[in-house]
Amino acid sequence: MIQPTGTSRSTRLPRAFAALCLALCLAVGALQSATAASTIDRIAVTEVKPLLMQAAAQGEAHGILGGPGAGYVRRKFDATAPIEIDVGRLHTLPQAGCGRLEVTTRQRNVLENGTRHDEVLTYQLSFCSDGRFPEQAK
Repeated sequence: MIQPTGTSRSTRLPRAFAALCLALCLAVGALQSATAASTIDRIAVTEVKPLLMQAAAQGEAHGILGGPGAGYVRRKFDATAPIEIDVGRLHTLPQAGCGRLEVTTRQRNVLENGTRHDEVLTYQLSFCSDGRFPEQAK
């Protein structure tokens, strides 16, 4: 192999290695930024009601269930993963501050009937930002 004058193989390899490292660092940094941007901020709750109120008012809410209820579910399904709750407003209702909401709860790696799987439960209800159901709201 013929090399340009004044350049040895030992100086070219470190430059190539440095360029490769720089490219990898930039790629990893971009991936971390993209991942961080798609991460949902979740608030800790012991019941779903605060999430329902927030979603009725703002359109969506995201939480992690804690407390005795979460402890019971974790023991029942032999799972250690957090219980995630996502609430979205499907549409507003005629009554001010009220909306039709969709609630999705998720827990990964639950044990049920001898097999592990991710559990998802989705349901809908009407709720108002003041913490009441529409027929009870002021």
